[in-house]
Amino acid sequence: MTIDRRRVESGGLVLFLGLITLGLGLIVSSFAGALLWAALAALLFQPIYQRLLARWPGRRNRAAAVTMLIFTVAVVIPALIVASLVVDQAAGVYTQIRTGQINFASYFKQVHDALPLRLQHLMDRSGFDSFERAQAQISQAVSNSATLLARQAFSIGANAAAFVLAFGVALYVTFFLLRDGDRIGPAIQRALPLEPAVAARLADKFVAVVRATIKGSGVVALVQGALGAITFWIVGLPAALLWGVLMAIAALLPAIGPTIIWAPVAIYLLATSAIWQAVVVILSGVLVIGLVDNILRPMLVGRDTGIPDWLVLVTTLGGIDLVGLSGIVIGPLVGALFITGWRILTEQRQDKVEGPEPLTPAP
Repeated sequence: MTIDRRRVESGGLVLFLGLITLGLGLIVSSFAGALLWAALAALLFQPIYQRLLARWPGRRNRAAAVTMLIFTVAVVIPALIVASLVVDQAAGVYTQIRTGQINFASYFKQVHDALPLRLQHLMDRSGFDSFERAQAQISQAVSNSATLLARQAFSIGANAAAFVLAFGVALYVTFFLLRDGDRIGPAIQRALPLEPAVAARLADKFVAVVRATIKGSGVVALVQGALGAITFWIVGLPAALLWGVLMAIAALLPAIGPTIIWAPVAIYLLATSAIWQAVVVILSGVLVIGLVDNILRPMLVGRDTGIPDWLVLVTTLGGIDLVGLSGIVIGPLVGALFITGWRILTEQRQDKVEGPEPLTPAP
């Protein structure tokens, strides 16, 4: 009777924890992205906080405040400046499209006419010969853009207010995660219904993948995007910073990376007889931008994360499709924990099959 009562009480506690965790998740779901990036920022800047705390023992608030100041100056302010410049360039490009200074249909025709005859016939048989229809669709899309912006005017203001609120929440939570992260992490690890060794191994993998994704992939993507923006500025491409930001986003994807940005630009430059500009883009893409990943990634990340490149690509694309920008981190993290979990289970089953090593009899 006592055993059954204990089982019921234990099951009731587990059920209560499950329901209350689900309820808490629903309540904070609107700030899930802000909380995620706050946790990632706190995890990434935790070593700086620990160094400051070692300098000021017992001054946890001061160390966290100075770390937040470093984070703001090094990350937040530059990101806001770049975002404002990108928005200005995007608005300029949109104005040029509406006024006809940028005509994508004409560019398409130039590229089409510059191709060899066999490729032109292949494109024509594939249904890409209807230039007039493509031009009409582009013109219709441009003309409807103003109406679309007018319809979403109120939602844009609401989204801006929501972004400011989420941004403030993220900074506020980051401060407390920096200050108390060295206590919260071990507490969560002890509370997990797992063996201590398994929980510690999963926690180590979590920290390694998060830091590798942000410190490695993020820095490599920023460097490649900056080099791409400089290259596009040298060849005189309009809105070079906008294209550089797009290249930085594309560089988060392994294997294909920034090639999906600079390769079409090089093809267009070749088709429009801008030979030296195309040569500069190709040389920069292959010899400079392409080699950054091979040089910086081993230095910043190493090859010990245990995630194949194909799995990183698939999980990153799937994560972006599922949760948006946060999927850049969530996708590879889920893939890494999946591999680690199954690897631990396989090792445990192998140990049970082999059994303990026989004891050597004493002489």
